[in-house]
Amino acid sequence: MATVVERERKFTGDEEFRLPDLTGCGGVVTMSDATALDLDAVYLDTADLRLARSGFALRRRTGGHDAGWHLKVGPAGGARTEYQFPAGPDDTKPPPELVALFRAASRGEAVAPAARIVTRRRERRLLDDAGRTLAEVAEDSVEAHDLVSGERRAWHEIEVELVDGDEALLDAVAARLREAGARPVPVSKSHRALGTRLAATRPAPADPGAAPVLDYATAQRDALIANHPGAWSGDEDAVHDMRVAARRLRSTLRTFRGLWDRGESEPLRAELRWLGGQLGPVRDIQVMAARLAEAVRAEPDQLVLGPVAARIAERFAADLAAAHDELRTALCSDRYADLLRRLDALLAGPPARTVDARRVARRVRRAVTRADDRLDRALTSGTDDVALHEARKAYKRARYAVEVREPAVGKPAARLVTRLKELQDTLGVHQDSVVTREVLRRQALRAYAAGENTFTYGLLHARQATAAERDGSGLLRARDRARRRKIRRWLKG
Repeated sequence: MATVVERERKFTGDEEFRLPDLTGCGGVVTMSDATALDLDAVYLDTADLRLARSGFALRRRTGGHDAGWHLKVGPAGGARTEYQFPAGPDDTKPPPELVALFRAASRGEAVAPAARIVTRRRERRLLDDAGRTLAEVAEDSVEAHDLVSGERRAWHEIEVELVDGDEALLDAVAARLREAGARPVPVSKSHRALGTRLAATRPAPADPGAAPVLDYATAQRDALIANHPGAWSGDEDAVHDMRVAARRLRSTLRTFRGLWDRGESEPLRAELRWLGGQLGPVRDIQVMAARLAEAVRAEPDQLVLGPVAARIAERFAADLAAAHDELRTALCSDRYADLLRRLDALLAGPPARTVDARRVARRVRRAVTRADDRLDRALTSGTDDVALHEARKAYKRARYAVEVREPAVGKPAARLVTRLKELQDTLGVHQDSVVTREVLRRQALRAYAAGENTFTYGLLHARQATAAERDGSGLLRARDRARRRKIRRWLKG
């Protein structure tokens, strides 16, 4: 399976539109002659178009230089990841490798042909003075057929896709096309083909009082789904972002628990904890492996005694492989698909009680106050590691709660989010030191059992302890910055 990142922009033009000369745009010195291509693509989706609604597009295409199965992830007009898989002449079902990648978007439901799009394309390459292809420009005559409703549409479209060029080139080409009469198109071909049915599946507007909470939770649900393919593939950023989305959802269900029937929201919170528990080991191992490798590299050669770097790399490579296998099993399970379906139902259903802006504001204020209280108790107890870790988690919940109100409050809320993040990160440095010291202790025991020198592990352990002690004054400064009256004044409103 090949994976590419597609960076393109789409435009539409009338019958009279003619592609202008694009030389001079972002280093373009030559436009190649046009190559004619006939493309025929069948798009598959669930009965209720869950893939399209989640920003996924699954197709089997013939014609062109990359015929086969394609799965695109991400909204049109931005960077989209495309997974490509070859197709046999009689293949009518997507390969299991692709099914695993869109399982979250489909909620485990079967997919079937939803639309057919036939494109007659004239493609040109934009070249620089060295003959490199900076971008490809395609003029498309498109005929689309919704295979369920029977609706047919036809339009003209211009696609500009980067190859070796940059965003500045895209901007320059876009400006030239607009001057020639082209208009930006914010959606993909498949969305245009399914537009009528997609419009019918849009959810009803949320109750105004509950809307900020529901919008925030929905955005986190969507982040889970969008990051699923990358997490499945082991991408570090996707694993991290998916874990954060799950944590934000859990926190929102807790902070605003009165919004939902607890018989539904509390079991769902437990399931989100389970999902976080599957994502956590992968991410923690990735972070710890990088952290320890950097720590070893920072030491002078004469203080690194024995195969320390190699042993750390070996240990974490094995642990990461095992954790990723477990994560893939979880992401392919019925339990995971059921979690997403239950989350959909909770977010789409009516609130359990009437909620107004004042109630939401009180919940946000309470979350921040609770975090302050936890930190004060931790500092009073003599910077107990467990108490500080609990304070850090409380500040995460407080920050997520403030984020709910950020769209309505604006800059004041954004400033508090920034300060809470600084405080949370400072507490995180301390917790990272605690965890790292324990990992080093265990690694030293393994080295000792193998008859290897353990000096370097002890040295690294001592450096981590010293770093944690130095962070004490930084914690107090971060606390005071987050509690400044002008930063929090809006919370009382």
